[in-house]
Amino acid sequence: MKNLYFLALLIGFNLSAQELPNLNLLNLEGKSVSLKNDFMEKDKIYVFSFWATWCGPCINELEEMNELQEEWKKEINIEIIAVSIDDSRTQKRVKPLVKGKEWNYNVLLDTNQDFKRAMSIVNPPYTIVVKNGKIVHIQNGYVPGNEKDLYEKIKTL
Repeated sequence: MKNLYFLALLIGFNLSAQELPNLNLLNLEGKSVSLKNDFMEKDKIYVFSFWATWCGPCINELEEMNELQEEWKKEINIEIIAVSIDDSRTQKRVKPLVKGKEWNYNVLLDTNQDFKRAMSIVNPPYTIVVKNGKIVHIQNGYVPGNEKDLYEKIKTL
């Protein structure tokens, strides 16, 4: 039992100490964006929400966060980044969906799923919170109301 507790503690420590991977992804305009260089403003909170066009809960989560992000920005220096994990077959649906939903996010395309693999993500929706280049919180899955819990957690950072 003591070993199991130690293992859980060690895993939790490693997740919280994990750094944002050094990867480049494309945005919707086809411009290369560096995770390490473009999301490193000191003390700014970055919320990376991994989603796909075929994932209903992902879209629901991003819809809720889109409605709340301006309110959040009044209290916290925060940026939400929607990371599409659509593959080459479904990637063509991303831009029309984002425009149709009128999301005001930075949207990145993880077409080769390098970022997804680096984070060991199995299924979306999956959200990571980054501060000063370090992953400080992970949320797996979505149910209505999760965005409020996420915001409360972010406020403590």
